[in-house]
Amino acid sequence: MKCRKCGDRAVLELRRHNAAFCAADFVDFFRNQVREAIRRYRMFERDEHVLVAVSGGKDSLALWDVLLEDGYRTSGLYLDLGIFDYSVESHAKCEAFAAAHGAELIVVRVTEEIGAPIPVIKDVTRRPPCSGCGLSKRYLMNRVALERGFSVVATGHNLDDEAATLFGSVMHWQTEALSRQSPALASTHPKLVRRVKPLYRLSERETAAYAFLRAIDYIVDECPFAKGATSIAHKETLNRMEDASPGAKHNFLLGFLDRARPAFERVDAVPLNECARCGQVTTGTVCAFCKLAERVKRAG
Repeated sequence: MKCRKCGDRAVLELRRHNAAFCAADFVDFFRNQVREAIRRYRMFERDEHVLVAVSGGKDSLALWDVLLEDGYRTSGLYLDLGIFDYSVESHAKCEAFAAAHGAELIVVRVTEEIGAPIPVIKDVTRRPPCSGCGLSKRYLMNRVALERGFSVVATGHNLDDEAATLFGSVMHWQTEALSRQSPALASTHPKLVRRVKPLYRLSERETAAYAFLRAIDYIVDECPFAKGATSIAHKETLNRMEDASPGAKHNFLLGFLDRARPAFERVDAVPLNECARCGQVTTGTVCAFCKLAERVKRAG
């Protein structure tokens, strides 16, 4: 098997592209896919300071690596969720990466912001842990970006993540979710920063290969609360489709973005208010994060 670009021995075959690459050319291919994503959706400009949400996993650290190598001005944001040894190890991976690259890492602890770590929040709400976790991460990413002057937050969501989210939304015809499914969400309020996903064109396998070839030390274990999540079941279904028909996930997601998404865009904008307690954006009077914090406080 030879590299499509240089003809040397390939180290990785990409069936969905009907191609194989040597190590150096795959790294170039990966970075070019990120560049194309940034260009196509005008995610951010060269002079912007980008806040990269990092979890210690392969995707977010690979994204941060690409942006640093391309000369973007970035800072990392690590949200310590307080999930036992998993958070301890993932935090350490982020600290080590930032130190090795001379980059700034901002650390925010959920326990300090809401009054309890994610495992306790799970018990208080009696809902799946991903519910309180996702809410907390979205709120804190936006608030930290606002407070520190960032206009955009970049996350490490890859092709597999986005295709699985789309699959779940279509399964239940969640039209509001379909209208928000995009690699780049614009700011719709002065207190909402833009959110972008520069890895949306790259699969989980491709991101893992990039991290390996770049010797990025990342946490391999999944979050202990991920077991049984519907997103994993959706990924497994899509993986079977991909095995039978390489490019299925790519065609599903990009086909939706290019051809179907405009049909789900909302004609009437959702009214946005500022939370009466914290001042952040909400559709009601008090935001969901403040309500959750109040529940945690009462339970304590």
